[in-house]
This record gives sequence, C-alpha cells and structure tokens, in this order.
Amino acid sequence: MPPDDLDRPSGGCEDCPLEPERRRFMRQAGTFALTLVALGIPRRYANAMVPRPVSARRWLGGNPSYPIAAQDGAQIDRDAEVILVRWQNTLYAFNLSCPHQRTALRWNGSDGQFQCPKHHSKYRPDGTFISGRATRGMDRFTLTRSGDEVTVNVDAMHKQDADPAGWAAAALAL
Repeated sequence: MPPDDLDRPSGGCEDCPLEPERRRFMRQAGTFALTLVALGIPRRYANAMVPRPVSARRWLGGNPSYPIAAQDGAQIDRDAEVILVRWQNTLYAFNLSCPHQRTALRWNGSDGQFQCPKHHSKYRPDGTFISGRATRGMDRFTLTRSGDEVTVNVDAMHKQDADPAGWAAAALAL
C-alpha cells in the first residue's frame, strides 16, 4: 500500500475528520446563496457581469441582426464594431469606439459603466456621458425589432451633440 493511503480513514468520507467542517461550510454557503436570491443580488454585483461576445445571427442588407437578450447585460460584436446593451427594459446599440478618439470601449463591472482605456471617459449603460475627455455620450445606432431579433442599422449612427433627437430615439423599449 502506498504511504499516502496509510493515513486515510478506511470508511470513506463519512469517517474523515474534516467531513463535519465541510458539511458546515456547504450549509453556510447554501444559506448565503439563498439569502442573496431572496433579497435580490445587490446592484453592484449585478452590474459586474462581463459582456458576452456575440456574432450577428444574420446580415440584412449590410446590417447585423441579433437575438434580443432575455435579461440586462452587454454583448460585444467586435467584427461589426457594435455594443448591444439591454438595460432597464430598453435596448441600445452603440459604436464600439469612444467618441473622443475612437479607442475601443470596455465595460468596467465594478462601477457598472463603460470606460475608455485611453483617456478614461466614462459612460452609463445607456451611453450617457459621465466624465472624462469626451464631450458627448456614446454614439448610438438605429434599431429595428422583428420578433425576437433586433437589427442594427450601422449606417444610421447618431451623435448626441449633433443629433440629440435621433440619439434619444435610438433606443428600443422592450
């Protein structure tokens, strides 16, 4: 018998001296998880979701089409340079680039914001400018819904400062 097996109890996990500690830990972890579910996960943890990469389901006349997400979160299509965001029952599509100097934006989960890694401009999930060197919100695309899909018109990009009405209308209530 190998030396490692000499120190093991013969009756399995139930006879292991660490088993009561493991069971207590599992019980406490389960209670904690159920408490979070019952109380609702705090917003800062819900916002810490990592954006999912996505590819267009299909292309309609040069415009990408995507399934509508079932819950709040962000999806990034690097090939089409589109960020899709579902937030507070509204759907948005943004240009992947920061409006300041065209650097690809990133999601900062700890703050629940988009951020430009170059000059640290910050934006809310709906694309509204918060702070930094940029002078406007994230550029939005026009959306069209068809059933459980949304098509992003990449030729209809709205800049908040130049087209405030178009920018405001480039949101799809769900």
